[in-house]
Amino acid sequence: MKSRFDQMRRRAARYLGVRSVTLAPPRGVFSLSFDDIPVTAWTEAGPILAEHGIKATYYVCGGLAGGTNLGLPQFETEHLQALHVAGHEVGCHTYEHASVMDLTAAELAASLDRNARWVGERLDGHVMTSFAYPFGDCGLGAKAVVAGRFEFARGVINGINQARSDRPLLKAIGLESRRLPGYDLEALMQQTAASRGWLIAYGHDVMDSPTAYGCTPDDLDRVIRLAKAAGLDILPVEAGWRACRV
Repeated sequence: MKSRFDQMRRRAARYLGVRSVTLAPPRGVFSLSFDDIPVTAWTEAGPILAEHGIKATYYVCGGLAGGTNLGLPQFETEHLQALHVAGHEVGCHTYEHASVMDLTAAELAASLDRNARWVGERLDGHVMTSFAYPFGDCGLGAKAVVAGRFEFARGVINGINQARSDRPLLKAIGLESRRLPGYDLEALMQQTAASRGWLIAYGHDVMDSPTAYGCTPDDLDRVIRLAKAAGLDILPVEAGWRACRV
């Protein structure tokens, strides 16, 4: 359980150290992302994305490769290489899948360096330009490190990014079995279109009996169909950032 002190640190990061940017896409944007990369985020989600002709963003921790997390097998190097070749974006999620609130600034910088090297060695020099906070944890010190290292970063604060947004702590919604019942996804898509905002979704595993942090293939298919029905541009996160910054 998170301590009251940690809750205060998260609240401080949400309201302080804000680096505002203006987002003004020509029409609403929807982006899909997957954190950690459980195997099914590629083997099950990949064919669905391909069927719809869209790309997503995968936030990778090199230290999870070939291991387990939440009792599920994580990606192998060949999965990461395959999704990269298929045109999906790859972003940073620390090397160890560590809460940035548990790391000093120097430790966080070392983790980011290690992950950058690990990914670059396996993806022909690919440079990650975006970051997602493991567990959604963000403290003020870590936020400053991330802001100096990446163009932008995604958190887990619910909402649509529109008008003035915080560059190192963009809002998102969770495509997770524990959260999905609380969302009116159709209304969110319509609101994103009407406001010309940017809605980012994040998930983990994709399977018929998902963890609390995952979703079913039908859930994933439905959210994509709702985004299309609302007339949103569906772009991976980095491409969405660039579209919104025009």
